Amino acid sequence: MKLRYLTKGIVTAGAVIATTVALSGAWTKDPVPPALAEAGLWVPDTLPAPTSAPAETPILSQTVARTDTAPRVRQPARPCCVTVAASSPSIESPIQTWSREIAGGETLDSALAEAGLDAPVRAEVALALAAEFDLRRLRPGHALSVVSAPDGSPRRVVLEVDDGIRIETVFGAQMSTRVMTPEPEIVTRVGETSIESSVFAALGAGGIPTRFAVDLGQMLGGVVDFRRDLSGGETLRLMWREARTGDDIVGQPDLTFAALDLGDTLFEIVWPEDGSGRATIYRDGAVMRVFAQPVEGARLSSVFGRRTHPVYGDTRMHTGVDFAAARGTPAYATAPGRISFIGRRGGYGRVVEIAHGSATMTRYAHLSAVPDGLAKGDRVAAGDLIGRVGATGTATGPNLHYEVRVNGRPTDPLSDERLAEAAKQISDDSAALARLYDARTRLEERLARLFPSDSTERL
Repeated sequence: MKLRYLTKGIVTAGAVIATTVALSGAWTKDPVPPALAEAGLWVPDTLPAPTSAPAETPILSQTVARTDTAPRVRQPARPCCVTVAASSPSIESPIQTWSREIAGGETLDSALAEAGLDAPVRAEVALALAAEFDLRRLRPGHALSVVSAPDGSPRRVVLEVDDGIRIETVFGAQMSTRVMTPEPEIVTRVGETSIESSVFAALGAGGIPTRFAVDLGQMLGGVVDFRRDLSGGETLRLMWREARTGDDIVGQPDLTFAALDLGDTLFEIVWPEDGSGRATIYRDGAVMRVFAQPVEGARLSSVFGRRTHPVYGDTRMHTGVDFAAARGTPAYATAPGRISFIGRRGGYGRVVEIAHGSATMTRYAHLSAVPDGLAKGDRVAAGDLIGRVGATGTATGPNLHYEVRVNGRPTDPLSDERLAEAAKQISDDSAALARLYDARTRLEERLARLFPSDSTERL
């Protein structure tokens, strides 16, 4: 009973205290000004929602949420790395090149063997090169190069022969061979020198190709005695052409003009530039004779007269002169005439004979071939092709045996005047003199331009 009364008393006291606190708050609160109350009732107009928006324009929310909680930052994921085992880069061995000149007595097969090619490959290379070049003409000075892959297999074989010609064999799916011929530049050169002991020595001292001594011997051998008529101090002036590829001379130089001043007599020779080889010889400015060399650029290997025979070993008369030259070198008629014989004559081998009038005949022996269509009775001019150098008959090597017979008797081809008369009969003196004047002028201009102050020895 007492507990019930105590509880009611506590509840009644609490209610009285709460009512008193509420009434006191209401009595102490200040009234709100009307303007402020009106402002507190203002609500902004609702913005219309956009009907459409460009794809690139972001649509903003009308409400912005704000929070005092710090944003939760996630740790970025670690990239996934693939582990690769370290290895050193693979480097191929460089391409190997073997190259050198062919030595005397060496064959292509032995050189290729030295380059490291096995027998089957050497045979293939030989067949490929032989299709473009006669390997029997391989000689010292020719160059061979072999380019090999890292595994030692050949990639390219190059054979460099005369006149800058390169025969190249390339290995691939199929082996191919090609011939590369350079386009040479033709250069005209001039020189002047003084003869003290011999023409050969004078040319060498002047830096002029010494092989021109042979050409001068062929041209002037019948009118100048190079032993008795040269006492020393004679002037020799030459003009020639060279075919060049860079610094290399291709082939043999060709004389175009020569002047030998003996003091009391001036001999001049003009060679044509048409390749015919028919030269005109002048004495003191007048046409003396027309002569065509039987073989251009050949070496005079044996002269007219008694000699020890190179095959039989005994002493006998040599009835002509021999010009050593490579097999296949063109041989030309030295004077106009008519073909009197084509065929074989014992030790002469294959020959062509030309009649120059009723008394004089020239013979061209040891020929390897004769032009197709050339027949007995055909007329030829000086410089016409009548055959090619060979070694038919009794011969130790390729050469042209050139012989002149008058009334059946052999005479010295370098001194006989019958051919000179036969050739001079068809010469045009006016045209010949014009060629001489032109050659003189070109020689003088080049000498004056190159060496204006040197009059003793110029090149």
